[in-house]
Amino acid sequence: MFFDLPLEQLYEYRPARVEPDDFDAFWDATLAEARQFPLDSQFVPFDAGLTLVDVFDVTFNGFAGQPIKGWLLLPRERSGPLPCVVEFIGYGGGRGHPLDWLTFSVAGYAHLIMDTRGQGSAWRKGDTPDIETDFSNPQYPGFMTRGVLDPRSYYYRRVFVDGVRAVEAARSHPAVDANRIALTGGSQGGGITLAVGALADEVAAVMPDVPFLCHYRVATELVDSAPYNEIVHFCKIHRDKIETVFETLSYFDGVNFAARIKAPALFSTGLMDETCPPRTVFAAYNQIEGPKEIKVYPYNQHEGGQTDQTIEKLAFLANLWQ
Repeated sequence: MFFDLPLEQLYEYRPARVEPDDFDAFWDATLAEARQFPLDSQFVPFDAGLTLVDVFDVTFNGFAGQPIKGWLLLPRERSGPLPCVVEFIGYGGGRGHPLDWLTFSVAGYAHLIMDTRGQGSAWRKGDTPDIETDFSNPQYPGFMTRGVLDPRSYYYRRVFVDGVRAVEAARSHPAVDANRIALTGGSQGGGITLAVGALADEVAAVMPDVPFLCHYRVATELVDSAPYNEIVHFCKIHRDKIETVFETLSYFDGVNFAARIKAPALFSTGLMDETCPPRTVFAAYNQIEGPKEIKVYPYNQHEGGQTDQTIEKLAFLANLWQ
């Protein structure tokens, strides 16, 4: 059902941003710390049984120099450096098999897929552990409250740094045009796309689909679905920590990252999405100051536009890089 604001109001929905005074300083220091470790990106040829696509098993150093896995897919027939799509994965999924990721390489682009640390056991397998380096706290099962009592120890600090380093790894490959990097992902992958789009240097475009990790507090008040309900369950038990939780989350809110993105953007949302409510998506979308477009799927839930949205993204990239 339609449970959120009418569409015309969603296009005008621009709530005041809840942003710490040291937001930029926090992320500048975090990235400077990460870059003290060598990137050490490695691309090992991998036999995936494909004749038209070259596949590489990727490893690079992410947060705290910890190894992060991924895949790089390249069209076998290529005459020079290619535009590259760096993709981030939805909540609970991992990098899986190369056969899961053929769209962008067969469309003629380089395609790097980043494994998500600690995930990859809910619906597609992953290969990267989450190595915690700072103090943490008791958590509700899942990843949303892992280290949530301090932004320095919060789980997504590590993930967002991994994402920035994934862009740097893509740029380090000789088959990739370092000046033409686009970011994409659905749900959690869309939230990571927004963060990395703000934090990485000069990305060419962002394409977040039904993005998660946006407008956290409102999300917990609108829906009781996973994964946002992990925050609710934590606050239900830790009654004295509610404001601390949302203070931490403000450092990781896609709404705040979106306000810093200058690259062209293509979003999508489903108006019946009870996982990432439309209001939370538009709260981020409406902060984008550069060229932007959002594809709205009125009768869809968290699946969004699926293949129809993939077609939109291919057209968007073709227009960007024609």
